[in-house]
Amino acid sequence: MKTLNLKNKIKGGVLATTVVLTTIAGQVNQAQAQSVKNVVLVHGAFADGSGYKALYTVLTKKGYHVTVVQNPLTSLEDDVKATQVALDKQDGPAILVGHSWGGAVITEAGNHPKVAALVYIAAFQPDNGESALQWLQTAPPVPENGVLPPDDKGIVYYDQAKYHAGFCADISKEEADFMYASQGAFYAKGFVSPITHAAWRDKPAYALVATEDKSIAPEIQRAMYKRSNTRVTEVKGSHVIFMSQPEKVAAVVIGAAEKAAQKK
Repeated sequence: MKTLNLKNKIKGGVLATTVVLTTIAGQVNQAQAQSVKNVVLVHGAFADGSGYKALYTVLTKKGYHVTVVQNPLTSLEDDVKATQVALDKQDGPAILVGHSWGGAVITEAGNHPKVAALVYIAAFQPDNGESALQWLQTAPPVPENGVLPPDDKGIVYYDQAKYHAGFCADISKEEADFMYASQGAFYAKGFVSPITHAAWRDKPAYALVATEDKSIAPEIQRAMYKRSNTRVTEVKGSHVIFMSQPEKVAAVVIGAAEKAAQKK
């Protein structure tokens, strides 16, 4: 009887220890899954960082530390430098997110050692030696597209008359008017500058295709992301789905962060 009681006590102790260890392991795994908490957002042409307010709000409410880069839009090199400055300030690994032209920027800037993964929002994703313009020219522009030729200073603007329908049809006219008024001056040389080292070749990449996009045709987005084996989520919306549907965009960013944490 004493031997039986001793065996039961040993079994009970082993069981209790297993439960404790399992609980601790679960807590550790959960902590690791939440360990990539920095997100750096890079805007595109014909816009500025203020357009990210809705996405910023969703992510910060979920505990993420968000930095919005204000691109000078003067060249690919200058935008990459501005993004690298933001990445330097992060206290750990970060998810680097780019919209539209910002996709070309993160493709180069994403080589920064703190970048754990890349997220493309209806964005260009060139390969080594390719430019954003090369991809833009692979499909004819739709009538709503309002990208104008460069002016005498080499700056490209979006036709104001087409801005709402062609760039951001699923937000209000008031928001569209503000977005147009706050856009930066985008120098055309950025469009033709080739990528030297495509970060998506070395780091996990995720993308959102805006299926109603009138600025970068959805078929262009799909072709780029298929070529690179990027994990794709399709969202029905305009070129600015990060404004009109920030929760869906945030879900992809958070998914990228959680996956990156699991690989650490």
